[in-house]
Amino acid sequence: MAEIVIKTVEDRAMQRCFIEMPGAIYRDDPAWVPPLLFERKQFLSPHNPYFEHARHKAWVAFRNGDPVGRISAQIDDLHLERYRDDTGFYGMLEAEDDPALFEALFGAVESWLREHGMRRIRGPFNLSINHECGMLVDGYQTPPMVMMGHARPYYTEHIEQQGYRGEIDLLAYLAPTDFTFTPAMEYIIRRYAGTISVRSFRFAQLEKDLAILKDIYEDAWSDNWGFLPFTDKELKHLGQDLKQFVPEEFVAFAEIDGRPMGCIVVFPNLYEAMHDLKGRLLPFGWLKLLWRLKRHGAITTLRVPLMGVRRQYHESLTGAALALSLIAHVQAVALKRAYQHVEMSWILENNEGMRNMIENIGGNAYKRYRIFSKTL
Repeated sequence: MAEIVIKTVEDRAMQRCFIEMPGAIYRDDPAWVPPLLFERKQFLSPHNPYFEHARHKAWVAFRNGDPVGRISAQIDDLHLERYRDDTGFYGMLEAEDDPALFEALFGAVESWLREHGMRRIRGPFNLSINHECGMLVDGYQTPPMVMMGHARPYYTEHIEQQGYRGEIDLLAYLAPTDFTFTPAMEYIIRRYAGTISVRSFRFAQLEKDLAILKDIYEDAWSDNWGFLPFTDKELKHLGQDLKQFVPEEFVAFAEIDGRPMGCIVVFPNLYEAMHDLKGRLLPFGWLKLLWRLKRHGAITTLRVPLMGVRRQYHESLTGAALALSLIAHVQAVALKRAYQHVEMSWILENNEGMRNMIENIGGNAYKRYRIFSKTL
């Protein structure tokens, strides 16, 4: 085969090549959803607040002048400050079915990370644990939900051939929105009905409610595998996205005596609205997207990327009641808006409590994502 040439992404032309390259890998995959090119350009631009605490490098592989693969490397200073483990990350991986191509791409990433003092590599993260993460290893037949990844089945084999091993699996559950609570769950909800109240997010006081969301998130998830807090600028960016794409009712707080003790965030599945836009908003793609976002029933799926309760209520009946009250709130809103299915993702494979709760309302673990790691 022709020689593989690895080029660093250093200018706009190469960045565009990097962003558009996956189209060649998935052109015959009906489950793939082309990302919006404008959004990907913004995501990888210096304006992304992630880059204020992370270093980043990206490469595109060519054969006979044609792009055939890509990969990125990240060193997150917030991660290093928190964990002090000399771990760097890879992400944005896409490539043709060729072991030599994977060897060349990972060779570039590993060399760069070693040069910067990293002793371990973990991924994929696109670009951090607060973005898309994990390599799809099961569930290739169905399209991904918003902010979840897709992959070719051969990726896993080629990654493992480079000496990587699975470190932890992340699950995506799918459930119908008209699920039925078990009698025990209904009893818990009724028992705490006078104690727990649920209120929607208020965009009119965006900064105040974002601060509450951040406070609960950092308390509830701080002990989770790989946890990293949002910076203030990242939180502000999240707030702008919520205000633009998410109805207030889909972000909610569960309160006890007026104090927020749990939260949930639900995204309409924008990928469902984007599937036929081919990544482009012009000339008429933006009209289709806006129409689908506003038309009742045009999008039928949702994703829950975030739900949790404060640590003081973990593994307690009150904690279960807080979570179930939030789920009941979202179910009522979803049914009113004619949504049919909801994905809960991602869920750590070892999170037995959350998995049992989801499975008891009919959730099915229909996709599995894997984080790989390797000593450098």
